[in-house]
Amino acid sequence: MLSFWRPASLCYRVDVVRFYILPSQGGLAPCSTSAFSLVTYAQAEAYLLALPRFATQGSTAFKPGLARMRTLLEAMGQPHTAYPSVHIAGTNGKGSTASLLAAMASASGRKTGLHTSPHLQYLGERMRVDGMPAPEEWLADAVARFRTVFDAAEASFFEVTTALSFLYFAEQSVDVAVIETGLGGRLDATNILKPVATVITHIGLDHTDLLGDTLTAIAREKAGIIKHGAPLFTAVNDAEALVVLRTVAAERGVTIHEVAKESTVHHTQSLLGGLRMDVTTPVRRYAALQVGLPGHHQTTNALLALRIAEDVFSLHETAMREGLADVRTVAGLRGRLEVLHQDPLIIADVAHNPDGLATALSFAHAHRAQPGMFYVMLGLMKDKAAPQIADLLARAGAHVLVTALEGDRALPTHTLAAVCATASVPVVRKGSVAENWQWLQEYAAPSDTVLVAGSHQVVAPVLGFLGAKM
Repeated sequence: MLSFWRPASLCYRVDVVRFYILPSQGGLAPCSTSAFSLVTYAQAEAYLLALPRFATQGSTAFKPGLARMRTLLEAMGQPHTAYPSVHIAGTNGKGSTASLLAAMASASGRKTGLHTSPHLQYLGERMRVDGMPAPEEWLADAVARFRTVFDAAEASFFEVTTALSFLYFAEQSVDVAVIETGLGGRLDATNILKPVATVITHIGLDHTDLLGDTLTAIAREKAGIIKHGAPLFTAVNDAEALVVLRTVAAERGVTIHEVAKESTVHHTQSLLGGLRMDVTTPVRRYAALQVGLPGHHQTTNALLALRIAEDVFSLHETAMREGLADVRTVAGLRGRLEVLHQDPLIIADVAHNPDGLATALSFAHAHRAQPGMFYVMLGLMKDKAAPQIADLLARAGAHVLVTALEGDRALPTHTLAAVCATASVPVVRKGSVAENWQWLQEYAAPSDTVLVAGSHQVVAPVLGFLGAKM
């Protein structure tokens, strides 16, 4: 067994217990579910995970529209109106862009909320303040307070956790919040916001069964977040998609910033630990800018975040440099070309569509040792373009460990294995995350490279196996 493996460190947690007693003679009570209710974090988590979830149930759990969000937020006192927000949509890059922007705001001294999804290891990761997830105690308390509202509204998991994010940020008195959409934009639960700026990072073919099967159709859905009075920043470069964004921006009287046109990237260097770039924006020139996320694709995400930090937040250059360089620590971002180990080189990336996988494969290939083996531990959902992904794996010379995922959305391992075989991609084995990880412990050589990708369901357990907790 190779020395790179180590079990997750043991930890002990005492569940928070919250008691709610309804007074018999009037007065206020935080919870009205019963005269006496006990809520631990474990119970709150179980309740939330039992709600309709797109991650495991697919389109049957997708509840478009904002009526339920209005009900939840009204009961909570409209928390989303308590702070200025930036709203970010996109097929790829929105999580990285949101984290980079939030990190810069935090580095400037602003108390910053960051809402992203899905989470990797802990529900509270979806709602972070200055990089720190919401505590278990707060989540247990909030579920106890509002469970009857959630039930009455018949809200989905994403709607409830989004509303909880907004509530947490309000109760934490944040100065600003950066909010990532879940799916699409127009009908997404986060689109209840009236932001000070909107961002559309990239448009590609993903979730085509729900958003449309052309870039133009998907662009219309993403453009739904554009609001009057909030400038739009975008890195979209597809001509047809840009026409849609420009049209919607003009209809709503919004200034559109196409960052690739108004700024110049002079030089980039992608290293295992991050990115170095020289940039000139309409505001200033940044020499040797350090970005704590590797991969040339992060150039665009960093540029988007940089322009908002300049134009909307008016941040000092020092804060921007600190936030970009320390984004993993300051914003709590995980699973984006994250190097988990050397010898063998283990890289974790939550990429799950052809564009994202192409970037991850290219990065891993560029940094892999020769002539070591290149393993990809991969699990996919049914709605992903498996044949295109298999073609990418074939060109990268990958040997695949087909990995089983949970839920109705999961692509069966035998189906993914067959798709790989059709593309002449060697399938090393099929199994669960734990089984495939065990195989790598036994057979991966120090000169090999391992890419863990395809789903948060694959990346999260591996972080746990290595004891790589937030």
